[in-house]
Amino acid sequence: MSQIKFGTDGWRALIAEDFTFHNLERVAQATATYWKSNPVPDTQRRAVVGYDRRFLSDQFAQRTAEILCGNGFAVTLTHEATPTQAVSLAVRAQKAIGGVMITASHNPPAFNGFKLKAFYGGSAEPAICQAVEAALDREPVQSISLHEAILTKRIRIQNLRAAHYRAVKRLVDFKLIAQSKLHLAHDALFGVGAGCFDELLVGTTCRVTTLNSAHDPLFGGLNPEPIPKNYGPSAAYLKRHPHDICLVTDGDADRVGGMDGRGNPLSTHQLICLLLHHFVVNRKHCGRVIKALTTTSMVDKMCSAYGLELVETGVGFKYICAEMLKGDVLLGFEESGGIGFPGHIPERDGILAGLMLLELLATEKMPVKKLLARLLKQFGPHHYARIDAAFPLEKRPLLMGHCIKNPPARLLGSPLAEIKSYDGVKFIAQNGSWLMLRGSGTEPILRIYAEASSEEGARKLLRQGVSLTQQV
Repeated sequence: MSQIKFGTDGWRALIAEDFTFHNLERVAQATATYWKSNPVPDTQRRAVVGYDRRFLSDQFAQRTAEILCGNGFAVTLTHEATPTQAVSLAVRAQKAIGGVMITASHNPPAFNGFKLKAFYGGSAEPAICQAVEAALDREPVQSISLHEAILTKRIRIQNLRAAHYRAVKRLVDFKLIAQSKLHLAHDALFGVGAGCFDELLVGTTCRVTTLNSAHDPLFGGLNPEPIPKNYGPSAAYLKRHPHDICLVTDGDADRVGGMDGRGNPLSTHQLICLLLHHFVVNRKHCGRVIKALTTTSMVDKMCSAYGLELVETGVGFKYICAEMLKGDVLLGFEESGGIGFPGHIPERDGILAGLMLLELLATEKMPVKKLLARLLKQFGPHHYARIDAAFPLEKRPLLMGHCIKNPPARLLGSPLAEIKSYDGVKFIAQNGSWLMLRGSGTEPILRIYAEASSEEGARKLLRQGVSLTQQV
């Protein structure tokens, strides 16, 4: 039988190759086995199951619900494809023991996945995922048909979007946004975010243009990841039809990217820094800032200037979630556009992030271009680059070991100052430039990251990273 391993956020695999109904049943049963053996005080014997727009996601979700129900759990099943964070919010609101979201998030269309949510409304911590892996095939699959479960009220079909909309509107100055007359474009990348901003902003002075909103399991030939290489058609549209900003959400709408109103890409790092500025300067909030180690070092400079404690984690929002659960967190974020907010669930939320960016624009009454220029003036240039390279899985440990033992003496002429190796290998130079190599937790590829004070410097660092992979 196929080996099933949980990565940075759940189990993901190629549809019909490893992500099959048989393997899904094994994972769903293992999840039920774990939950039965590890009850959580003050929770109900209930689970929440949701799904995205990928091929067969609705049927995979139905089968998951049938198995959880067959193991004695009441199940709330979403009535349609739904953002991941709406499922996480429902887990906590319904005092469920946990949840499952059928999605491969931003991965290519050929993938699907099984995201496991814990009772606190966030990604299950690594220990839970490992325990579920250990429970695989321990018990035979037990299930009950969806029809019977609905008749006996053990499975209920529910709209989870409405509660999520109410929650995010409470967390922003929605009256300010509603009166702002902002002209917003939203590129849904054919994912579940399609229509969210139309519904949230209906009846306000804001105008919303939703792009790539069709339900297409092939995602229009794109990967539903909010990065510039996937923005082409929407960028061309914005050049012809300017807006104030374009927000971009990934396949399950828990991450955010963007473009300015004329189709120029905004990196997730720029959006993160804009929000950090907004929370400190405009909202007058404080607290710990949590970032994944692949996130821009401009965050480090901002935290130093604002007197904020900065905590750095490995890649995967489950690590940021763990810090958020400790409390006193201002913001938590990762390079891929996942951002978590205080007073909400310990989960990334691309829809809430989008509303916060609208609140920033409504507050500052200044174009995005000028907001970014101000950050550049305050904290200096930070140019980020990343490439994904094919690299044999079996050679990853050898490469990481080689990099730790044979680090480059310099990056862009600056002496090496520090090496971090708790999640991949990251080289940091005295001038602040850095280069990092790390295997993807969800795909069979190697990611190479770099940041420097110029675009050419960042590209040069990437080439240096590629040369390191050729040494093993």
